[in-house]
Amino acid sequence: MRLPAIKQIWSSFAERSDTEGWPAARLPMALAEHEIAERDRRRIERHLRDAKLLPGKTLENFNFDAVPMVSRAHVSALCAGDGWLRNGTNLILLGPSGGGKSYLSSAIGLSLLEKGWKVFFARTTDLVQRLQVARRELALESAVNRLDRFDLVILDDFAYVSKDQAETSVLFELISARYERRSLCITANQPFGEWDKVFPDRAMTVAAVDRLVHHSTIFELNVESYRRRTALQPKQQGPGVRRLCRGKSMRSSANRLANVAR
Repeated sequence: MRLPAIKQIWSSFAERSDTEGWPAARLPMALAEHEIAERDRRRIERHLRDAKLLPGKTLENFNFDAVPMVSRAHVSALCAGDGWLRNGTNLILLGPSGGGKSYLSSAIGLSLLEKGWKVFFARTTDLVQRLQVARRELALESAVNRLDRFDLVILDDFAYVSKDQAETSVLFELISARYERRSLCITANQPFGEWDKVFPDRAMTVAAVDRLVHHSTIFELNVESYRRRTALQPKQQGPGVRRLCRGKSMRSSANRLANVAR
């Protein structure tokens, strides 16, 4: 009957039922609830393996104070997923490197996955290379169709794709195939006006941007790089600490000399 959880625990539950004198309906209900819970757990584990999300990136740990232009309430609403994923709406995160785009996109993906949606996270260059291999093997359509099983495909570092006809053509085919059907999440460190560096001609750039933004939510994370801020902190604190120590040392020496003079 394909009820592995019940197969494993039914005897202990039956013994407990006899010992505690459960009503007749309670035993099958308890077994069914346990089976459903185990199925949900296994489903989430399976989807998490398939998703390839960045490890340890959760909304609970995301520092919304560092990106005041992004509303926590808006992100929480997106994580419900019902409306925009069913309609094939896109999510676009723009901003300089180190602003938290990859973190936030992966954290949103995890939250959606926990609610039952299927998510796939990939660096854009890696996915493009896989699609290129599929094209050489005359299997590009099948490869794109396999991505249809994911409600959301997250393309990280979108603007790092080289301006190569073969690469950008498979990327454009993916965008076109999912247009108004399945959602994409794009992270890019360049504004739309600079996407000519991604696509080989102006017409393809306009067509790609038009499909992505037609139905989309756009967040602009225009903040200083978190990695840069972290790297500069010791440098900013270090000299000040040393100067403070030297100041204390000089005052201590002056006090000692004053005591000797007295």
